[in-house]
Amino acid sequence: MSFATIAVAVARGVCRVTLNRPAQRNAMSMAMVMDLRAALDGALADEAVRVMVLRGAGGNFCSGGDISDMAAARGEMVDGVDPIATMNAKFGFLCAAFAESAKPVVAVLEGVVIGGGFGLACVADVAVAHAGAKFRLSETSLGLVPAQIAPFLVARLGFSTANRLALTASSLTGAQALAVGLVHELAEDDAALEACVENVLQALKKSPPGALAATKYLVRRAAWERPETLIEEAARIFARSARSREGEEGMMAFLQKRVPTWVDAG
Repeated sequence: MSFATIAVAVARGVCRVTLNRPAQRNAMSMAMVMDLRAALDGALADEAVRVMVLRGAGGNFCSGGDISDMAAARGEMVDGVDPIATMNAKFGFLCAAFAESAKPVVAVLEGVVIGGGFGLACVADVAVAHAGAKFRLSETSLGLVPAQIAPFLVARLGFSTANRLALTASSLTGAQALAVGLVHELAEDDAALEACVENVLQALKKSPPGALAATKYLVRRAAWERPETLIEEAARIFARSARSREGEEGMMAFLQKRVPTWVDAG
């Protein structure tokens, strides 16, 4: 599948998706939103893909929403439907789809990580960043609202930090992003960043797809529900995993002191 705004490559179980509008610092156009959703759907349907990696071309991750796209949508409402609201909702559905993806998503953050790009960083399961990356929630400084990414900001950063950053349109350095939990690992240079990404991918590929998907589902539910409401469902999910081929192989490999079959021999 070919795309106009992103590049996609699949190798050794990893689907690498690159935001590819470097002249615009990978600003999120509506075409890019649709391309990203198609790439995600393709990765989810491909049994060979175990992990997705999101990063940007040209040394930047994403400079936020494409203002020219929004300006072009400022036409009259049709049948009571606001085209700007429609565009915004499509980006929200994209963020939710990545957050709920059954396959792990790793974000590699370099250069500018602004607005919607900040939101994409928040929906990634693992975010690694170059120390020189710059993060900002710029919407309010433009008279706008970080609408669709708000739930993901709160989930990642907590209410107080998310609220402060959104209201003040503040910037964060890579070290500050690490301190508030936006990113999980920080690399001092390009070589260290690539090594960090590879370490994360290898760690994720040590676990089988079914266990990762079920874990993502339960952890996401646990973020919003009381523990006691999940006990019975969690028990059923655990039992299914223990009786599955993955569970049987994992436990036998442990007892036999060998590597499970799903681990990349390379």
